[in-house]
Amino acid sequence: MEKLLYTKDHEWVKVEGNTALIGITDHAQESLGEIVYVELPEVDDELKIGEAFSVIESVKAASDSYMPVSGKIIAVNEDLEDDPTLLNSDPYGTWILKVELSDKGELDSLLELAAYNELCEEAH
Repeated sequence: MEKLLYTKDHEWVKVEGNTALIGITDHAQESLGEIVYVELPEVDDELKIGEAFSVIESVKAASDSYMPVSGKIIAVNEDLEDDPTLLNSDPYGTWILKVELSDKGELDSLLELAAYNELCEEAH
C-alpha cells in the first residue's frame, strides 16, 4: 500500500511517471462483499476527474467507481472479466484501469494513507 494515493470514494491511485493505475481499496471491497461483475471502461476513452469509470456489482449491490484523476484510458485489466473476485482477494494488487494523466496537479487533491485511514475510521 506504499506509494498509493486515495480518494474519499475508496479508490486508490498508483502513479508511475505520467501514468496511473487505479483500483478500489480494501475498505471498498469489504463494504461491497463478494464481487460478481466488473464493467470495464473502453481503452482510449478520455475521462475527467469525478466521472464514473466502472460499475462494480457484488452480491449486495452495484456501485459506481469514480475517476480520481483526469486522463486517457490506456489499458484495462481484462483479468477482471473472467475473475472479478480478484478485487476481493487482492484489492491493492489488482488494478482496474491505467490512465495517461492529463493534469498531474490533480494528484494534490488525493489523500495520503494516514488521512485515508482516518476517513475510514470516522465512517465506522
